[in-house]
Amino acid sequence: MIWIGALVLGVILGVLGIHWLDRLMEFVATVYTRLFQLLAVPTIVLAVITTFATFGSKGSGKIFGRTLIYTFLTTVAAAAVGALLYVVVAPSSLPEGSTMAVEAPSGAVGGTSYYEHILSVIPNNIIKPLLEGNVLSLLLIAFAVGIGLSKLPESENKAVVVKGLSGLQDLLFVLIRGLIWTLPLGIVAFSAQLSAQVSAGVVAGSIGKYVAVVLGGNVIQFFVVLPLFLLARGMNPIHVLGRMMPAVLMALFTKSSAATLPVTMQSAEKRLGVRKDIARFVLPVCTTINMNGCAAFILVTSLFVMQNGGTPITLSTILLWILISVVSAIGNAGVPMGCFFLTLSLMSGIGAPVAILGIILPIYTIIDMVETAENVWSDSCVCAMVDHDLR
Repeated sequence: MIWIGALVLGVILGVLGIHWLDRLMEFVATVYTRLFQLLAVPTIVLAVITTFATFGSKGSGKIFGRTLIYTFLTTVAAAAVGALLYVVVAPSSLPEGSTMAVEAPSGAVGGTSYYEHILSVIPNNIIKPLLEGNVLSLLLIAFAVGIGLSKLPESENKAVVVKGLSGLQDLLFVLIRGLIWTLPLGIVAFSAQLSAQVSAGVVAGSIGKYVAVVLGGNVIQFFVVLPLFLLARGMNPIHVLGRMMPAVLMALFTKSSAATLPVTMQSAEKRLGVRKDIARFVLPVCTTINMNGCAAFILVTSLFVMQNGGTPITLSTILLWILISVVSAIGNAGVPMGCFFLTLSLMSGIGAPVAILGIILPIYTIIDMVETAENVWSDSCVCAMVDHDLR
């Protein structure tokens, strides 16, 4: 109720349109996003290392295997729903001259090939991935360190290292709980920021059918497809969603599944009752590879951009881009606008008219909020199903 009250207050403050207040809310929202991002990277690394070190030799392969299976199935389902809606709704091409030039953001990789991208993930020192927040490289290091610790014979040295890492993780969770305690202030700022953007006309003149396909696909995946996965495993979707609601709401406002990870882990362990060794292994992995909303966005946006560039949208094209969107979404950074950067890079790589993305950019805030909430909800479902299967 406090969170909902903070949401309502933020909307009211944003609608007032007071310039200095809008700037203050933007500052507070940025501070909270940065703080959660600060805690997200060490949370991921320590969670994977400690889980492998203490549980790696006793079935982590089974946990990882089930996580990969559920991630793949839910991501393919999200892309397929987006493709089906695209065919049914059939967004029309934009009129000539309606696009604006879009400069490639500094985070985009342009024409980088998958070969180069894979090489960039392989770390050549320990410090650089930590400084850059390269989650995939850090995961590789964490996997290696965790597995190495699990294979070490029991000794005093191993016990000291494992206890030290566990102590750091406990300290991190104390900081996370403190940040969550002050979170209503952050929610006021997040909702005020969004409300100010809407009232200022940022989302005015949206490209209706395209937006309907993207948001409709996310809504169907959120309320229909993922609950069906839970029901198939004999679980109550309403119960799971109710327990994970703090994480879903946090994702909605931060637009970052990585920044939301501390809240997701806290909710899974304390509210849903997922075993710690499962939650602290599955959720960091899912935050990196389980991107349902991103896969749907990449597919629908790529088809829309290619269509406006004169590419005929055939069944073979759709099937090919379902595969590309699923592969691309896996490993996408769980940060705000990560999917936008990735889609821009893909379209630049094939010579599609990326200026179309200039139309999408003003309304991407809304899309990013919804798809991030779906990503975290999907992470929660995968975690709950893995925990259910292994009990």
